[in-house]
Amino acid sequence: MKRSLVLVLALAVLAALAVFIIFQNPLPSPDAVFVNDAVMRALQSDDSATATQDLLQDINTAFAEADSARQSRDNAIQAFLYLIVAALAATAVLLHLYYDRRVVTPFRNMKKIARRIASGDLDVPLEMDKDNAFGAFTESFDILREELRTAKESEYQADKSKKELVASLSHDIKTPVASIRATAELMSAQSSCEREKQQLNIINLKAQQIDELITDMFHATLEELQALRVETLELESAEIKKLILDADYAKKIQAFSIPDAVLLADPLRLQQVLNNVLSNSYKYADTDIIANAFFEEEYLTIELRDFGSRAVPEEEALLCNKFFRGTNAEGQDGYGLGLFISKYLMEEMSGSLKPTILPDGFSVKISLKLAD
Repeated sequence: MKRSLVLVLALAVLAALAVFIIFQNPLPSPDAVFVNDAVMRALQSDDSATATQDLLQDINTAFAEADSARQSRDNAIQAFLYLIVAALAATAVLLHLYYDRRVVTPFRNMKKIARRIASGDLDVPLEMDKDNAFGAFTESFDILREELRTAKESEYQADKSKKELVASLSHDIKTPVASIRATAELMSAQSSCEREKQQLNIINLKAQQIDELITDMFHATLEELQALRVETLELESAEIKKLILDADYAKKIQAFSIPDAVLLADPLRLQQVLNNVLSNSYKYADTDIIANAFFEEEYLTIELRDFGSRAVPEEEALLCNKFFRGTNAEGQDGYGLGLFISKYLMEEMSGSLKPTILPDGFSVKISLKLAD
């Protein structure tokens, strides 16, 4: 910028100096003394005609010399103007090249840098050129790139550590779960009481479900639900009823029936949903549960309703949000993930889950799509 200003000022000074020099030399012109001398010579001559002719010739010669001088000055001014125009054109070209190199090209490079950072390319250092107009910004961008690269690396390491921790805990949990299953199977084989056998079978079934869910922890976390596999099968409604009864280990559900139908569901995931819903009912209501089943268009809806909820109606829309816990959850353990996970799993099975806060309780509708 300073160089451009100096160049323009130098051209202005040169132009002013040239104009000053040109106009300091006035044009010669016939003055009164010259005309008077010519007239005196004519009067001293004996031949008036010759004197008159000489007078006119002298005057014409004087004017011719003045015209020649004026023409020379005009030519000099014209040449100077051409020179000024050429100098200005050259200056414009130089200024264009200068700004293209120092401003436009660095700006284009900054755009490329921004695109590269946005695309996740954080490993290649940026070229530094502090002489251009964006030198300081380029340095700031490189500092930003370094910080983003460090943050990305830290995030990767944290995610890796989290997955390693989940895998380690899963392995550690599998061992006692396997012991529970083995002990329950042994006690069931040795028991002669039918009711006791049923209870031991429930323990064995729940331990098996825990074992299957822990296996998923090797491949997914709560923040990566899309990694949980959902394999939809055709199930008869009688199997759905059995899953409900298996989930109701506290035997809170009153007698109910389900219409005959063939439904689309993943038995393992549906069992997980039912476990979550009934566990919430045990925790927050601890009352009898009424189960109803009915058809709604192309779905079979199963409604599970209790009578002890103290939830606030305004919170109904938030019940399936991740980590949300209602005002009635005070003093109860939990993370606000049960309904969130359950809704996700039902949607993956082409169904739905809808909780409703009632004046005298709480209801959850689980809709399963009918098989074609």
